[in-house]
Amino acid sequence: MTNTYTQIHLQIVFAVQNRASLILPNWKDELYKYITGIVQHNDHKMIIVNGMPDHLHLVIGMRPVQALSDLLKHIKGDSSKWINEKGFVKGKFQWQEGFGAFSYAKSQLPAVINYVQNQEIHHQKKTFIEEYKEFLEKFEVQYDERYIFKAIE
Repeated sequence: MTNTYTQIHLQIVFAVQNRASLILPNWKDELYKYITGIVQHNDHKMIIVNGMPDHLHLVIGMRPVQALSDLLKHIKGDSSKWINEKGFVKGKFQWQEGFGAFSYAKSQLPAVINYVQNQEIHHQKKTFIEEYKEFLEKFEVQYDERYIFKAIE
């Protein structure tokens, strides 16, 4: 799109179905590269991806070429299919429905990148649900407790 200039930085958070801890250290880097490829193929910029065995954080520079929900549909659908084809988990892998997306100014990116890089340290003190609710409250996003990511069954 000519004459379109934007600066859109988003942190996107989504979880494994039932928050099961399925993303293992021996293949998580491959997953991060695969998801980076999906983001780039859709004409956006991956700034950082990291997470825990039960959820991921992506920080992207988003171009206004598609809806965020369509991008997430590609990321989650294509990566689930890839994980299943690779046989990384027993049974069927899938991401939980929904996601959180939070916007940042360029000046805030260093702090956000640092936060995402240090997920392992951060989650020694807080659970994923505590972290997620803090994001929702910090960004003043109204939510219904019934629809927060499902607990492990």
